[in-house]
Amino acid sequence: MFPIIALWSHPRSMSTAMERIMRERGDMQCFHEPFMYDYYVNHNNRMMPHFDINEDHPVTYQDVRDMLLEQAAKSPVFLKDMSYYVFPHILSDKEFGKHLTNCFLIRDPIASIQSYFKIDPGMLCEEIGLEAQWRHFDALCEETGDAPVVMNAEDIRRNVKDYVRAFWDAIGLSDIPEAFEWGTKPPEDWQQVGAWHGDVTTSRSIRPLDKDENETKKKTFAELAQKAPDMQRYLEHHQPFYDRLMEHRIRA
Repeated sequence: MFPIIALWSHPRSMSTAMERIMRERGDMQCFHEPFMYDYYVNHNNRMMPHFDINEDHPVTYQDVRDMLLEQAAKSPVFLKDMSYYVFPHILSDKEFGKHLTNCFLIRDPIASIQSYFKIDPGMLCEEIGLEAQWRHFDALCEETGDAPVVMNAEDIRRNVKDYVRAFWDAIGLSDIPEAFEWGTKPPEDWQQVGAWHGDVTTSRSIRPLDKDENETKKKTFAELAQKAPDMQRYLEHHQPFYDRLMEHRIRA
């Protein structure tokens, strides 16, 4: 069985750009949020906007897991997904868990929440995703005695190549320099959620962090939260989980 690298993220965390880099490596089969189908279609938690359901995609947790294991019997696998889709029931799936190399990607919730709100004003608190990430991370630490790799999106943008290479080294992958740039044609399986990924499909690499960007986002968040008070409530709920995960992040 080949390894399965699972990048557990939260919405608007730059995870699709990281997935694009992993795809450009060319040495593994990549899956884009396959467990989304269990959360939104099988369990029907709510209607996700801008989601065109692929009728051929496995729907249940068990069927998605079996699809990934079947592929891992033939090649290495990378999947980008959300902890809130699978936590806590994934912890009881010990057979699947032993094949996973778990990694986590986080982004400042001031940036991710306002980005999410612009696309989906009806988002739920759970869908911000940081609480589920922390609980997932903490449970894995307790179960294995080892802390999974945690990456911060702002850190990546400050020094993309060195940071991603540090990530690859931490999980035992070789350096493939060609992976840092990509074409403008998106992968076919992104079409089901194409409206969510406009920036990464029109860019050719991860955009560097502007020096004033963080302050600008704080100002914009405050303005948006005046019209949508749930944004502030969601931030106050998830900020402590982000702060805990930040204590474990790797550095280039």
